[in-house]
Amino acid sequence: MIRGLTDAILSLVLAPCCACCGCALDQPTKGAVCRRCWTSIPASTGPLCQICGDALPTWPLPDTIRRCIRCRRSPRVISFGRSIGPYEGALREILQALKYGGRRSVAAPLAAAMASAGANVLRGADFVVPVPLHLVRQYSRGFNQASELAVHLGVPVLHALRRTRATVTQTDLPEADRHANVRGAFALRRRPPPHSVLVVVDDVSTTGATLDACAQVLLDGGAGEVRGLTVARAAGRLP
Repeated sequence: MIRGLTDAILSLVLAPCCACCGCALDQPTKGAVCRRCWTSIPASTGPLCQICGDALPTWPLPDTIRRCIRCRRSPRVISFGRSIGPYEGALREILQALKYGGRRSVAAPLAAAMASAGANVLRGADFVVPVPLHLVRQYSRGFNQASELAVHLGVPVLHALRRTRATVTQTDLPEADRHANVRGAFALRRRPPPHSVLVVVDDVSTTGATLDACAQVLLDGGAGEVRGLTVARAAGRLP
């Protein structure tokens, strides 16, 4: 009753709008994004690549590893990866509201969707490891979106990595330059427990170069297995 009354007062006095679609929020106390936008995010269905989570054109044979053309062609460091869905539509707008609009209230529901889509990735994991931002970028933004997401995944957070240099945003680069952009950009901040199972957490995966760069540092530091979990994967990555 109290929440309903508060929603009514906020809607009348402040008239807050959904950070995704711009429509008036009926229940502003439940976050900056309306229920319609949350429910418009399509669930990933059908056969998915085991490594990056992209859709496969056909179901693989029972005795074959589910890998897309890209992951078969270029060996990956992470052993298993998932995301909520493609970086488009409502999912893209919600993520941008978090990163660039400072709407940190959407981190918890985004993480809940990540945990649902990546249940197998998180199963048996010892820690989740957020991808670090460079200090300058984190200072200008005020927070690290990967850390905001990681704390809501239900697995202990280990800040095992640090960024050694600033890098250009991966989405601004052609695919051929993305691995070079993050090569040597990460180092250990804290050594993971030996043989531990870790999940690297980030907002968007394009070619997976950032996840792999982080995973390699963690494996070199003693981890036994490194997986990847992101909010979204770049649209148009289907083979």
